[in-house]
Formats: sequence, C-alpha cells, structure tokens
Amino acid sequence: MPPASGRAAVRAAPGPAAAADGAAPVRLNKRLADLGLCSRREADEWIARGWVLVNGQVAAMGSKVLPQDRVTVQQAARRQQAGQVTILLHKPVGYVSGQAEDGHPPAATLISQRSHWSGDASGQRFTPAQLKGLAPAGRLDIDSVGLLVLTQDGRVARQLIGEDSGIDKEYLVRVQYGSVAADVQAAFPAQQLARLRHGLSLDGQPLKPAQVEWQNPEQLRFVLTEGKKRQIRRMCELVGLKVVGLKRIRIGRVLLGRLPVGQWRYLGPDERF
Repeated sequence: MPPASGRAAVRAAPGPAAAADGAAPVRLNKRLADLGLCSRREADEWIARGWVLVNGQVAAMGSKVLPQDRVTVQQAARRQQAGQVTILLHKPVGYVSGQAEDGHPPAATLISQRSHWSGDASGQRFTPAQLKGLAPAGRLDIDSVGLLVLTQDGRVARQLIGEDSGIDKEYLVRVQYGSVAADVQAAFPAQQLARLRHGLSLDGQPLKPAQVEWQNPEQLRFVLTEGKKRQIRRMCELVGLKVVGLKRIRIGRVLLGRLPVGQWRYLGPDERF
C-alpha cells in the first residue's frame, strides 16, 4: 500500500561507489533513469511538476544527488505513467520514422482509430490523448517496411535505444549481386557472407558481430544488436550486394506477425521486448 503522503519511496541500493568517500554526485534525472523508473526526458517532466523529492524536499531542475540521498516519487507520476501506451506499427514504404523529411510524412500520422488492427487482442481503446508524446523507439528507413515501435513510455524507449540496449532486431532482406537477381546465393562468395557476419566497419567504427544467413536463394536474414543509420543497406553495399527490399519482422521477443501493412496494434500487457 502506498504511504498516506501520496509518495512512493524509491532508493538506489548502495554499490561500491556509495561506500567510497567523496562519491561524485550525479544528475537527478540520470539517477531516476538508472533506477529504471523512467527516461531522462520523463524524469525532467516529473521534476518540473514537483513530483520528485530528495530527502523529503521538492527537487529543483538540474539537481544532483549522492548515492546515499533518498529519492521519492509522487504517486501522480505513477498514475501518469500507467496511462502511457506503446504502439506497434507495420510501417509502409514512403514514411519516415521521426519528423517529416523532404515532404515525406512521419509514421506517427498513420496512428488513428481507422488504422487500428481489428486483430488487436490487447483490449485497449484508442483515444487522441495517446498521440501526445508518442515517439519512435528506433528507426526504420523510408524505403523499408515492417515493425516500428512508437511509445509514450520512456522506459520502453530506453530499453530499445538506450546506450546499453542489447535488444536484437531481425530483418528479411531481398538482394541482388551485380546483374544477378535470381539464385543470388549461388553467385555470392562465401567469404563475403562471412564479412557480413563480422569484419565490416561503418563511419570508422567496427560493427558488432551479426547473424546473417540465407533465408532463400534471393533473401538474407539479418539479426543485429545495433542500429546505425541505413546499416544493413550500407553493409550490403560494402560486399557488392544491392538491397531491393527490407522488412523488419522482430524486435526482441515481439514479432510483426500478421499485422497488416499500414495498421497498428498496442503492445499487450503480457508482452515484453
């Protein structure tokens, strides 16, 4: 049961740094994010609304805390967070993931009652308020289709695109090799496939190992744990392949499944990335 004061106490477990004298203070928004309570952006909103206390006092924007400081969060923040949604969209070609670019509309413009998939089993109902603060948690190129996550929940965004995210993503990639468009697998050198799996660099940085295998003679299956801009297309270019179709079918444990192109559904209460 929450305390009568309407606050939910949250305190970081002291680690080695907490025991050391002169431990460096960290920004309060980082502490809240590191505790897994919210994103830094969401933490800033909570602080601005007076929903975060440090040692019993309302925290100010830009506050810093020490490991032993007691951080508490008002129940109002919890209630706001409980109403946040995460949406899974089957993005079509021609839409950008984020803000409009060069006349191309953002994928979020597809979210409406009309495009809500009839097969959605979550039981949630659409309201226009769910569009406020809805942002993509990751990119999908304008020429690519498949699973795109849009969320109001900073915890989901941090899990998928945070610096320490290890969530893998699976893609089906149709390719050509020079003038070869049929039975590409037979023409493509095995040593180049090995380079796709490990050994390539982009932007001067070596890429993490990837799972790459033939799904059929014209289509590769990629599983990546990173997401540089147009990464798969650029990887393929480095080994002489041209991507003619790219579809993301999985993020972590969440599948695109039977979701139709241009339609969306809610992340279910029992689903986890």
